[in-house]
Amino acid sequence: MDIKIYNKKPSQCNCLNLRRASHAITEVYDKFLAPSGLKIGQFSLLKHIDALEPVSVSNLAISIRLDRTTLVRNLKPLEERGYIDDIAIEGTRNRQLKLTAKGKEVYKSAEVLWFKAQNYLDDYLGKDNIDIFTTLLSKIEALVP
Repeated sequence: MDIKIYNKKPSQCNCLNLRRASHAITEVYDKFLAPSGLKIGQFSLLKHIDALEPVSVSNLAISIRLDRTTLVRNLKPLEERGYIDDIAIEGTRNRQLKLTAKGKEVYKSAEVLWFKAQNYLDDYLGKDNIDIFTTLLSKIEALVP
């Protein structure tokens, strides 16, 4: 994977620095996942559904820490592509999601690309920095209940 690395000066604003870093990380994952036709957010949804299925939209939202409205909007293209099925009993209000055979196939092929992105970042940042990075991100996330 050919990814250019640029030397950029950090801002005095921590929020802006975090947003810039988030954008950069997202771009790296999206480039690695491009052959699968998935973006990192879509891959993450398939990964969580696969792990939790069948899963309600509410429980999926809690698991990935995303509000229901945003989640439903992000699920729609995956459902339209035939990657996700709602297997809830007809007439019930609570949807139960699971991956279709096509969804599992796309997810499994994309997972290989996702591991390549993970390894790329591990190599680029180094194991010690990844550990620090993960600790800091968890601490930042804990700022808000």
